[in-house]
Amino acid sequence: MAEPRVALVSGANRGIGLEVARLLTGQGMAVVLGARDARAGNEAAARIRRRRVNVRSYELDVTDPTSIEAASGRLEEEFGRLDVLVNNAGVYLEGDATTMDRGTADLSWRTNALGAWELAVATIPLMRRHGWGRIVNVSSEAGSLASMNSFMAAYNVSKAALNAVTRVLAADLRGSGILVNSVCPGWVATEMGGRGAPRSLEKGAASVLWAVDLPDDGPTGGFFRDGRPLKW
Repeated sequence: MAEPRVALVSGANRGIGLEVARLLTGQGMAVVLGARDARAGNEAAARIRRRRVNVRSYELDVTDPTSIEAASGRLEEEFGRLDVLVNNAGVYLEGDATTMDRGTADLSWRTNALGAWELAVATIPLMRRHGWGRIVNVSSEAGSLASMNSFMAAYNVSKAALNAVTRVLAADLRGSGILVNSVCPGWVATEMGGRGAPRSLEKGAASVLWAVDLPDDGPTGGFFRDGRPLKW
C-alpha cells in the first residue's frame, strides 16, 4: 500500500489555512499545520483530529530561519517526504505608500514573501525525492501590478514579491514534477478579511485546493483565482 502524501500548511491554526488543512485531510493526506503559536496550532489540530484523520501541528514562524529549519527537519524525521506545501502564513498591516513605516514594510516582506521563499527552499529537497510536488503560494489580487493601489501598501508590495517568488521557483523547477503557482482566494470572511467580506471560507479554500490538485501537465508559474488566470 502506497504511503499517503504529506502536506504542510503554514499559518494553519485559523482561517483559510485551517480550512485548507481540513480539506487536505479529507483527501487522505497526512497534514501538518504550521502555526507560530504552538498552543493555537495544537488546538486547531485537535479539532480536525476528531474526524479520525492524520493531522499534527508544528510550531512554525516563517520569519525565523531557525524555526523553518526545525520544521523541515521534523518533516524529514517523521515522514521522510513532503508532497504539498501551502504557503499561507501572512500579515495584513495598515499603512499607505507615502506614510510607510519601515517596521511594517519589513515584517510584511519577511512574512508574506521571504518566509514563503525560505520555507519552499527548505522543503523542496523532500519533494525532489519522489519527483512530484505542489507549492501553492497564497497571494492576493492586491499584489497585481495591473490593478495595484496605495491602500495597505506594504501588504500589496509584499504580495507582488510573493508572485515574483512563484515565477522564479517555477522556472528553476520546470520539468522536475513540482508545480509552483500563486493563488488569490479572494476577499474571504476570515479574521483577516473581516465579516463583511463577500466570499465564504469554503470558496476561498477551494480556490487554493485547485492548485494542489493540478494534474502533472498542469500550469506552473501562474497566478489564479478559482482556476482562472489573473493579471500580474
